[in-house]
Amino acid sequence: MDICRLFSQPKTWNFLRTAALLALFAVPDIGWAADDNGKGREVTAEVSDNGVRVSVGGSLFTVYKTDTSQKYPYFFPVNGPVSGEPVTTETSEPYPHHHSLFFGCDKVNGGNYWQEGLDRGQIVSKGVEILEARGNRVVFRDQCRWVRPGKEPVIRDERTVTVSAPSETVRQIDFDIVLTPQEEVRIEQTNHSLFSARMVPELSALQGGTLVNAAGDQNEKGTFGKASPWADYSGGRGGKTEGLAILQHPENPWHPAPWFTRDYGFFSPTPMYWPENGEYTDLPKGKPLRLRYRVLVHAGNAEDAGIAAAYNAYTAEK
Repeated sequence: MDICRLFSQPKTWNFLRTAALLALFAVPDIGWAADDNGKGREVTAEVSDNGVRVSVGGSLFTVYKTDTSQKYPYFFPVNGPVSGEPVTTETSEPYPHHHSLFFGCDKVNGGNYWQEGLDRGQIVSKGVEILEARGNRVVFRDQCRWVRPGKEPVIRDERTVTVSAPSETVRQIDFDIVLTPQEEVRIEQTNHSLFSARMVPELSALQGGTLVNAAGDQNEKGTFGKASPWADYSGGRGGKTEGLAILQHPENPWHPAPWFTRDYGFFSPTPMYWPENGEYTDLPKGKPLRLRYRVLVHAGNAEDAGIAAAYNAYTAEK
């Protein structure tokens, strides 16, 4: 066949142009590479007044708040990747002392590091250090003291937070905390313990949202007191469905911890409410205790976001 004659045919040129366009747009996803508006998924962190602001693609994702007037440091807002609106609430009835995404504990040597009021205990930040400020992730570290007025700290902790955006529809917070008791610590049985999230009312089960665990159990009735490596809360708002999942790292003590859950939007893996001896949990003086959690803020529900697969990937990490 005459090659020159073949390439002079209009149909041939149309085919080649189509193939070239397909090749041009078949570019693989390469993390936070720029999208059409040039923002991409680059993550940035900057110290602000009493905290750290974290943005994805130039839009605010979350603020880690550390003001000394607070009961404990916490994340707020925690904005959804599609709506750009908070999926957690900073305070809401009932139990307005639940602040968005947080870590605390009650009944620690008689102190309270969970509910409002600073007279019985407070988790105080010594100041945040940003380790990685820009790129496909940001990393910052905070050192905190668990104190009561006029007393030495009962616990010191060092928490490292890593924030990334694995895709356009997922935001990820890795929370790695090492607790070091400064004296012999006894935590009495309490549901007010450790890593927790409080969803906005619009996404709660009371308003049509869904709380689901790894076994497929749903809402407070199905998930309360059940041990599960992860749980996810999602719901619809303004025509958009978004959610938040908490994953427990498999090397955590008490893994998988049972969950304290509520249809009004609260959920937390809470080993101190189901202690092994039924009464209390002891932490030896000077012995570090490491706890790790991964938070995924995502579009869609747990199945849409592939939370089960995401947990499997998390288990492979050291």
